Amino acid sequence: MPAISPTAYVVLSIGVGLAFGVLLQKSRFCFVSAFRDFIAFKDTRVLKGVLAGVLVMTSFWSLQATLGYFRGFWIPPWGLASLIGGFVFGVGMTMAGGCASGTLYRAGQGYVQFWITLLFMGVGYVVVAFSFPTLRSVYFEPLRFGEGSTLYLQLPWPPAVTGVGIAAAAVLVYALILGRRRLPDEPNGRTGVFADERAQVTPTGRSLAAMGVGLRSIGGGLRSYLRGFRTDDRDLKARLRDPWDARTAGVGLALVASVWFWVYGAWAITGSEAKWAGWILARGGLNVEGIEYWGSVLFRGEGVAVTVDMLMILSVVVGSFLAAKASGDFRLRWPKLERLPNPVVGGFLMGVGSRLAPGCNIANLFSGVALLSVHSILAGAGIVLGTYVMTHWLYREVGCAI
Repeated sequence: MPAISPTAYVVLSIGVGLAFGVLLQKSRFCFVSAFRDFIAFKDTRVLKGVLAGVLVMTSFWSLQATLGYFRGFWIPPWGLASLIGGFVFGVGMTMAGGCASGTLYRAGQGYVQFWITLLFMGVGYVVVAFSFPTLRSVYFEPLRFGEGSTLYLQLPWPPAVTGVGIAAAAVLVYALILGRRRLPDEPNGRTGVFADERAQVTPTGRSLAAMGVGLRSIGGGLRSYLRGFRTDDRDLKARLRDPWDARTAGVGLALVASVWFWVYGAWAITGSEAKWAGWILARGGLNVEGIEYWGSVLFRGEGVAVTVDMLMILSVVVGSFLAAKASGDFRLRWPKLERLPNPVVGGFLMGVGSRLAPGCNIANLFSGVALLSVHSILAGAGIVLGTYVMTHWLYREVGCAI
C-alpha cells in the first residue's frame, strides 16, 4: 500500500467524519430506530438502509482485503463476554433512544438529551478504565473462548469470494423470509402469487417458491427505488435539503467506510470516544498514561494525544451540525425532566457495554459483521437481543408487533 503523509491522514479523517455526519443526519440513520421500529411496528424503513449498507460494505471490504487496500481487521478475542457486552449496550442504546452513531448526529442536530447521553457514556468509559485490572481477571479472561478471527482468513480462497458469497446468501435468506410472509397458507389464497408458486407440494418446493416471490419483491423494490431518482422533479437544492432515503445513506456510509478502511481500519465510534474521555482527564492533570486501559490498550503506549480516529469522531458531530443547519433542522431541543433517566442510565450502560464487549453497533453490527468477525457476530447478536428485550419493556403497555 502507498504511504500516506500525516497531513493527508488528518485531512482524510476530517473529510470522512464530515461525510458520515451528513449522511447520518440527512437520513436519520440510527440502529435503535432500525431494530426498535421493526420489533415494535414491523417498520423496515431504516432497517433496509442498515441491510443495504452491510451488504455493500461486505462486498467492498472483502475485495479490499483481497487486494491489500486496508489497514486492519476488527477481530477482538471472542467469547461470552462479546455477547454479554453487546446485550448491555443494546439495552442502553434502546433506553437512551440512540445508538453510538445516532447519538452523535442528534447531538450535532441540537438535541441536549444526546449531549447528556454522551456525557454519561463518558462516565461509563471512566468506570471501566479504572476497573479494568479487576475486569480482566474476573470477566474478560474467564469468558474468553478464542482469539480474534474472521472467516476471511479461515477459508482457503480469497476474501472477495467469501464476501460476495455471504452477501448473496444474505439476499437469498432475506428473500425467503420476505416470500414466506407473502405466500398464503392455502393454495387458493388471493395474493396475486402464481398458482405454481402457491402449491404446497413439499416444504422444499414451498421454500423455493417463497424465495422466488421474495426475489421478485426485492427486484421490484429496487426498480421502484431507482425510478424515484429519475422521476424526482425537485431541484437540487430541495433534494439536498429534504430528508434522504435510508437506503441511500446506508450505501453512502458503506462507501465512505470503505475509504476509512483503506486509510485507518474498521469504522468504530466508542473506542475513539473512550480516548477522548482519557484525553480530557489528562488535560485536567490525571496521569492517564499510568492507567492501563488508556495507556496500554487504547493509546497503545504511544502517549495520550489526539489521534486521527478521534478527529474523525469529532467531525461526525460537525458534519451533522452543518447538514442540520443547511436544512433548517438545527435547533436546541431540551429534554423533558421526567425523561432525564433515559440518557443518564442509557448512556452509562452504552459506555460500559461498549467496553465490556468491546465495540458498539458501528464496530460490531456494521463494520464487524462486514468483516465476518466472530466476536462481532456474537456482540451483534447481543445488541439485537438487548434491543428486543428493552423495546418490549418500553412498549409493555401497548405490546410489540414482534
